[in-house]
This record gives sequence, structure tokens and C-alpha cells, in this order.
Amino acid sequence: MYRDTFFFTPSTHPSLGSRRELRDVEDERRALYRNPRNRQTPADSHTAFRGSRTRSQLSSDTAVHDALVSGDLDKIRNIFKSKDSVNVIIQTVSHELSWSAELGLWSLTSKQKPTSALRITAERGHAACVKHLLGHGADVNAAPGGTTALHTACANGHAECVQLLLSIGADPNAVSEEGYAPLHLCTSPQTILCAKLLLEHSARVNMQTQDRENTPLHVAAKHGLDEHVDLYLSYCAYSHKKNREGETALNAACSYAEKPEAFGRYYRVCKMLIDCGADVKTAGKKNHTPLHNACGNGHPGIVDLLLLHGASVNAKNCAGYTPMDCILQSVDDHLEHHPEQIVLALLNHGAAPVDPKILKRCAMSPWTMEAVLNTYECLPLCDSWIEAVPLDVWQNHQVFYDSIIQMSNKPRSLQHLARCALRNYLGTRCHSVIPQLQLPNSFKEFLLLKFEGYVK
Repeated sequence: MYRDTFFFTPSTHPSLGSRRELRDVEDERRALYRNPRNRQTPADSHTAFRGSRTRSQLSSDTAVHDALVSGDLDKIRNIFKSKDSVNVIIQTVSHELSWSAELGLWSLTSKQKPTSALRITAERGHAACVKHLLGHGADVNAAPGGTTALHTACANGHAECVQLLLSIGADPNAVSEEGYAPLHLCTSPQTILCAKLLLEHSARVNMQTQDRENTPLHVAAKHGLDEHVDLYLSYCAYSHKKNREGETALNAACSYAEKPEAFGRYYRVCKMLIDCGADVKTAGKKNHTPLHNACGNGHPGIVDLLLLHGASVNAKNCAGYTPMDCILQSVDDHLEHHPEQIVLALLNHGAAPVDPKILKRCAMSPWTMEAVLNTYECLPLCDSWIEAVPLDVWQNHQVFYDSIIQMSNKPRSLQHLARCALRNYLGTRCHSVIPQLQLPNSFKEFLLLKFEGYVK
């Protein structure tokens, strides 16, 4: 049973055509069954079908497959003329690497995978071909190979095909063989219109995958899709929802915010999630909090955001590491993005002093080294890390390193000792109390461990 009319708002997609054009699909389908001249008896259908190509030929004919892949509408019209033909299962061959335990090596194997004409054309965005196949009775919810045409169209961001499929009655909550709904496959910025269409057609925004129990919000946060996150939250997505590993969408965003060019998108994702109630202290896989992940990825903006909203600066993961340990372990990977700013933020929010045994991790970053050393009342001997400083870094910051050597194992200045005493008293409140003190700005910056290029 199909709808007699369709309704599309102008905001859905300006390029999808008029309502009259969209109804053509259904008109074609009804014409096949309402016009006596178009009706066929089983014998007539079999004869007509045999006169062109048999089911077996359609299934394996490379010319048929090529026509579908290329979107050759004329050939497709000539080949697929009946409901029987448009629903033929087409066999494709994929080449995959598989491990052979007997041979002890990877080998390339060929596997046959079933699909359909509708899936192939929807996957490649051939809207006119999709329209023709639907008009001739293609099963819109068929899932040969484990996924429907709607899954493949959404995964590839083909909004026009998604619109056509949904208008004919495609199930927006269909679950693939791997346990994913179409909304879970909207994993790129180009799929935002597909996500909107799915939600407008009653897709469940909090539906979870069968394996890891991720919601569409988890998926969007993982990929840094700020527009998707904003869309899902507007449809009442649960920002506090946990997956099988106990992670929220905020955990996912902080965990995958690795590439500097995407830092802005991930920051916006985190801010939206926090503004909608995401808990910054939720510990997920291996007891990593969002702050552990943001520090490990060297994202100073997200670190500041998490600390501003009460992240636990000294929380430990399963390995006993704090967020400070996470940034110090990855200093070398984030030298261009100022890891010292993260270290400074953690210290000013009450991070515990760094064990002198791990100062070697700061060797490549003199600013990070300065921040850490300024939390000590007495500088430890530098024998454990000094050899790890590259010659060019030493030469560029010789004044700093010379000051360390001169002050090693000696009393610090009275001014520095006063700083340590005040900071120890304030603890986690340094970042909020010190800026409010009635002191010159230069002295407040000193209390907040401003970089000076030497120690005293």
C-alpha cells in the first residue's frame, strides 16, 4: 500500500524537483497495475522476461552491472521493464585480504556479494535510475547483502535518492546485517541533508547500534560533525546516553579530536554537548575521562572547556595515569600546538606536582619544562633529562637551560617560594582566585606561572 500524495517542504532540498515530478514515481507504479493493457499474466510475464534476459543472465551480466554503476538510464530502461526484473538479485565480486593461519600470511580472496539494481544506483546517486526502478516495482526495503538502498544512499550522502526512497516508504529505522540504521551511516559533513530527511520521516534519533550500542549522536561526535550534533540535539538526542563501553558522545568527541585541522569542529561539538548537559566527569573505556582524551590529543581548547565545567584534574584511569600524565606522554607529538598551555591550565586548576622522574618527557619543550619546574620549591638535579635535549633546542633556549643548571639543587628565590606557598594554599582555586587579587597584573601573571624564559 503506497501513499497517493507526497509532501515536501522547500527546506528539505531545493534541488529535488517539484511535487508533480516526485509523484511520477508512484504514478508509474500504479499504472502498471491499474491499466489492463499493462497487466501481464504469469505466462505473459515469463515470456516477456525470457525474451530479453533471463534472471540468471541479469544476475551475472557485467554489461547490466556496468549500466547500473554508470547510471546509463537508456540501457536501464531497456533492461529493467518489469517488477520481476527490477528485483533480481545481482551478484558482485569483491576482493578482500584474509588471514591464512596455515600459510601464516595475508592473501587476497574473491567473494561474491549479493546486491540489487536499486542498491547499486542509490549508492552512486543516480536519482533518475532510482526513480525508474521504483516506478517499476523495486522493493524499497529489500536488503540483499545485508543493507537496504536507503543505507547505501545515506552512507554516500545522496540526498535526492534518500528523498525518493523515503517518499515510496523506505523504512528509516531499518537495521542492516551489521546492526546499523541509516542514521548511523551519516558519517561525513556531506550527509547532513540525509540526516535531516531521515529525522523528518520519523527516524529514531536515540536508536543504538547492535554491536557497541552507539547512538547517532555518538557517531556524529566521533567524526566531529558539529552540524549533525546540533541537528540531533534539536530532535532531543540524549547527550548523557552511554554505549556498551560506558562512553557518552562527549567521550567519543574528545577521544577522536586528533587532527589539528579539525580542532574547531570538535570544540564546537564538545561545547554543544556540555551545554545540553553532558557530564564532563564520565569515565569510559579504560576509565578515560574526556579530559584524559583531550590531553592525550593535545587539544588546548577542549581542555580549557572541560576544566571550566569542573573536569576532575587529578582523576586516574585504569593504568593509574592522570590527565597530566597523558599530555606529558605526548608532548613530542604536539610541539607545534603548544602543549605547555595544557600543562599550565592543568597546574592552575590544581593538578598534582609532576614526579621529577618523568621530566625527561618535557625535554623537547622548554616552555613545558619551565611550567613544571616552577611548581618545585627546589629544582631537582637535571642529570636524568638533560641529555635528552636536542642540540638545536638547547642553542635556541640556552639562557633557560643555563639558569636551570645554576639553580639545580639550590634554594629558590624568596619571591618564588612565596608563589609556591600561595599556590599550595589555593590548590584547585588558583585559576579563579588569583585573577581577582588586588595585585599588579604582572605579579598575578607570575603567580599563574607565566613563561619568563628562565628560572630563579
